[in-house]
Amino acid sequence: MRLTVIGTGYLGATHAACMAELGHNVLGVDVDPDKVAALAAGRVPFHEPGLGELVRKHLASGRLRFTTSCEEAAAFGQVHFVCVGTPQRKDSEGADLTYVDAAFAAIAEHASQGALLVGKSTVPVGTARRLADAHAVEVAWNPEFLREGFAVQDTLRPDRLVFGVESERAEAILREVYAPVLAAGTPLVTADFPTAELVKTAANAFLATKISFINAMAEVCEAAGGDVSVLAEALGHDERIGGKFLRAGVGFGGGCLPKDIRAFAHRAGELGVSLGFLREVDAINMRRRDKVVALARELCGGGVLGARIAVLGAAFKPDSDDIRDSPALNVAARLKLDGADVTVYDPEAMDNARKAFPLLGYAVSAEEALRGADLVLHLTEWPQFRALDPGRLASLVSRPRIVDGRGVLDADRWTAAGWQFRALGKPAPAGEGPFGEGSFGEGTQR
Repeated sequence: MRLTVIGTGYLGATHAACMAELGHNVLGVDVDPDKVAALAAGRVPFHEPGLGELVRKHLASGRLRFTTSCEEAAAFGQVHFVCVGTPQRKDSEGADLTYVDAAFAAIAEHASQGALLVGKSTVPVGTARRLADAHAVEVAWNPEFLREGFAVQDTLRPDRLVFGVESERAEAILREVYAPVLAAGTPLVTADFPTAELVKTAANAFLATKISFINAMAEVCEAAGGDVSVLAEALGHDERIGGKFLRAGVGFGGGCLPKDIRAFAHRAGELGVSLGFLREVDAINMRRRDKVVALARELCGGGVLGARIAVLGAAFKPDSDDIRDSPALNVAARLKLDGADVTVYDPEAMDNARKAFPLLGYAVSAEEALRGADLVLHLTEWPQFRALDPGRLASLVSRPRIVDGRGVLDADRWTAAGWQFRALGKPAPAGEGPFGEGSFGEGTQR
């Protein structure tokens, strides 16, 4: 089939390349000429494992092209996928639909007869109905469920497909688009517009709630002297709960969960339904960042003025260079404002971090970041950081003490190498009070 993908950011570029991989002829469309030029040259302007290879493969095969012309796209495509962003509005917690509205209007104006416009963007419930009523074209909604770092896999081998349609014809077209995926046994849920829109926002709300739940349990463990990792293990053995998303830490960030749960609660309120618990989910998540900042101050003797702090991580999660609402950079910037000398290292997100936080220090390696540090904060769970040798690193730092803000480092290994080790939701070692009272009281200010 001839498909267009409007918007070539993270979602759009991934969807375009994967649709070409499924055998379709695909034209990607974006108003940003620099982004189009980069993709047309085989350069993906963000980090996503496997995507660059897929783009270059299908540029060479002829099944994938890119353009800035909506007129060309409208004339080319039988099916048009809208994959533009829906950021949080500046004046409220609601979603900004400027890009969605503009994309639908631009394609609908020139679309050929019988074309199908398919929304993939995460939108407030009611958006599909409004767009269908506003434009003389058939509309469907096919929400995305991509995880950064696994986007190619999640597109080609998703755990489910959702079609929000109002006609058998629209469903048949989408079945043809996804024929290889469906043939592989992927479950399909066919729904009306409101349900299809709600599936994505409800899924994100549930995942955010589960993360914040275990972080709330970490707060209780910190107060009671319990160990949240053991608690999570016990909970995870209950098949009704499961162990995924039950790892306590500094919390979630990124371009989806934070703004999506706020937009969901906002839209529900407009509909007369209170989802107040989502506001507490958001608050719990933000409190974990506060805890890391407070812990850094405690470990540095009550304040971080003049302390050298190494931050391992800048991306909001591993296998990504996305720094949107990054807990790591939020903590780093707050400590910098408190007077600390902060040096950051991340395997992929350094360029983005420098642009957004130019006053922070940056290193070319984890070892360089740690050299002379009074405190190390592990805030993005890259595999490279778990593989670091704590014995070798102890000779680089001024004082061997580390906070594991992601709960994935081997505490015994670091402790055996002479490090004073802390993790969120876990008791302090014997002989020390909560979060380092005792031997850490001498401070590091200078």
